[in-house]
Amino acid sequence: MQQDLEVDRVTKRYGAHTAVDNLSLDVQHGSFFSILGPSGCGKTTLLRVIAGFLAPDDGEVRIGGHSMRNVAPNRRPVNMVFQHLALFPMMSVGENVGYGLARRGVARGEIARRVDAMLRQVGLAGANDKRIDQLSGGQKQRVAIARSLVLEPTLLLLDEPLGALDLKLREHMKIELKQLQADFRTTFVYITHDQSEALVLSDRVAVMSAGRFEQMGTPQELYYQPRTPFVAGFVGANNRIVGKATRVDGGLVELATADGLAVRARASGSVTVGDRVETFVRPEVVTLARDPTELPSGAQHFSGHVESLLFDGANSAVLVREARTRAGIRIALPQTGSFADLEVDETVAFGFDAQRAICFRTDNGSGLS
Repeated sequence: MQQDLEVDRVTKRYGAHTAVDNLSLDVQHGSFFSILGPSGCGKTTLLRVIAGFLAPDDGEVRIGGHSMRNVAPNRRPVNMVFQHLALFPMMSVGENVGYGLARRGVARGEIARRVDAMLRQVGLAGANDKRIDQLSGGQKQRVAIARSLVLEPTLLLLDEPLGALDLKLREHMKIELKQLQADFRTTFVYITHDQSEALVLSDRVAVMSAGRFEQMGTPQELYYQPRTPFVAGFVGANNRIVGKATRVDGGLVELATADGLAVRARASGSVTVGDRVETFVRPEVVTLARDPTELPSGAQHFSGHVESLLFDGANSAVLVREARTRAGIRIALPQTGSFADLEVDETVAFGFDAQRAICFRTDNGSGLS
């Protein structure tokens, strides 16, 4: 399948600091690819190298099969959408969308035709003469995307474009952006620190930390099969339990924390008795019950007291302190409403299947967070 973007062993340094460290990736034609990582991990630097605003110290970028070595940003088949959009406030919506075409010397009638068609496609038909300050935040986003897509780039690069929006509008725009990409089949390369954006929008995601990729795969692979503790902790909510491996049997690890909590989990990679380990347990895999006999028979069982209720509609959870060690664990509440009357300090039982927790060998730590 055609690769619209190939990054081949690219490195970018700022003095002694290596912002991008020997990275490689391929992005297929028509796909939505996200680079996910915390602030300062190097993702914006990588995007600017792809766009041509920065030259790599080593390695090469190829777009549409062609090397971009010594190709200026304005000569690359790429457009970029920034968080702050950079729309021209003195121009109308139509003039903003047609600006790049006018710079290319496209005839006025052809510009008008293509701008009209593009505005219809992004749901802004008839908005040609509106001023930018008459638009909502979501409409401005669509104008910025339309201005880029009307130029028919091979790649559309998006640098945290939803970061300035309020939460409700951001959730709405995630759905719109995914639909726009599916409609146009333009290859999107999207960078974000927001795991929800990356998981919802993307066909594939690269998780980045300290200039390197920790893991690359589908959202489902990253969520259910993390390969490193960083990915397990960064992608999705997780309970992190750290301690020492006391038993290893058939791919299952039993660990003990410093305060004496014993937990079983499946091993990821090589783990031997005595190793320091980290185990990650997602809140939704933990079963909560008022009666211990209601817990699944194959699960490891614990008891504790409700410390706090975290109501958030469909994402509601409860924080429970284990009775003996006082270790805290976050548990997702089921959507049945069966725990709607749960109260702080109530005694509960909880448990989870060891196969649904994942354990990594590590070099430090002792406790639960």
